[in-house]
Amino acid sequence: MRDATGDTRRLPGDGPRVATGVRAPAAFTVAGTALLLAMVVVQVMSGLDPKPVRLTSVVVLLLAASVVAFTSAAHGPRRAGAAFGAAVAAGYAAEWVGIRTGVPFGTYRYTDLLWPRPGGVPVVVAVAWGGMGLAAHAVASMATRTQRRGASTPRRGRLARLAVGALALTAWDLFLDPQMIRLGLWTWAEEGPYRGVPLSDFAGWLVVSLLVMALIDPVLTGTSTGAAAVYTVMAFMETLAFAAVFVPPDPLVAATGGTAMGLFAALAWTRRIRGRKWERRWPWRR
Repeated sequence: MRDATGDTRRLPGDGPRVATGVRAPAAFTVAGTALLLAMVVVQVMSGLDPKPVRLTSVVVLLLAASVVAFTSAAHGPRRAGAAFGAAVAAGYAAEWVGIRTGVPFGTYRYTDLLWPRPGGVPVVVAVAWGGMGLAAHAVASMATRTQRRGASTPRRGRLARLAVGALALTAWDLFLDPQMIRLGLWTWAEEGPYRGVPLSDFAGWLVVSLLVMALIDPVLTGTSTGAAAVYTVMAFMETLAFAAVFVPPDPLVAATGGTAMGLFAALAWTRRIRGRKWERRWPWRR
């Protein structure tokens, strides 16, 4: 029988299902919500801390844990762990190659503030790729979901998810790079036009983000509204921080990053709301 996500496959460890054929997600959902709230609190604390770098890793770990918990609620812990692990590995590999060759992001280096750094790549950076990779994929799944099954071919639907997910993940870097440069966590060999970030960085992010989406997508079928909520909260918090919390504030980054991430979040939730209305009106046509 097809489950609520439309997936018929089962993996060991996917989690128990209740009588309706849907996995019991309550514990993971509660955990994801608690971790998300904790992330928001720590983000606020970091914005008020004169040395916010001390809380940067905590924010990333809470973000990733929250996304994994929400993804486990929607897809089961085995699939969530596999998808997260694949995204972390891809992000780490890209960074490992990047700091040695300048490909695909451009020439940069990490400072000594983030640790541990096996192979020169901070672990928290790879974890960030995993957490936001899952969140961006959730946004893409909601944004590209057809209201009627069979309305588009599986291949076209997958290509749309990969493209939207990669763009949504790259949009986050409009916030991330300027913030990390402020904190002195990494430096570029040559400054670029966007708050010191070269355009090659965003091109590299798009390429690696496509790889991350391609690894996640075969594992996670269906949507996770909780993971999409983490993406949305992150967009709001980063916009608020650059607009009003950081000293000095940066309206350019707030507007650019907020517009980019907000666009994908709004598209996802609009599609979600319209889909729910359509299903209530025509339940037999799902």
